[in-house]
Amino acid sequence: MDPIFLLLNQHHEADDELAAVEAAVRDGDWAEAERRFAAFERSLTGHFNLEETRLFPAFEQATGMRFGPTVVMRDEHACILELLENCREPLREHDAQVLLSEVDTLLVMIQQHNVKEENVLYPMCRLRVADLERVVGEDNMVVSP
Repeated sequence: MDPIFLLLNQHHEADDELAAVEAAVRDGDWAEAERRFAAFERSLTGHFNLEETRLFPAFEQATGMRFGPTVVMRDEHACILELLENCREPLREHDAQVLLSEVDTLLVMIQQHNVKEENVLYPMCRLRVADLERVVGEDNMVVSP
């Protein structure tokens, strides 16, 4: 599988899980919302881990850019994880209004982040990281958690 396709697939998978959280909350199905939130978190953190431990270092080594797009992406990962944390209490307390507001904010941040990765960083990786398939790794070719 093309490594960039895998990364894009991981973006879509996380988006789908977050949408499922929102749908479950709107339906008042809190058990499903909690299950989907856990799946979303696994998907998102797995993807971030792949990027931060393998892709970003390979890109930095291949380009010599230590203060370029990967720094921005890491900072955004941290912001997204903070927003993820903001969802825990309203999820636990079954506060639909607050949770849906937090999920909306999280979704906007993730969408903006993904556009940057998909349109800037990933094409640069494709051009500059010689062994991208090995970097992304066959162990990451299974997309679903």
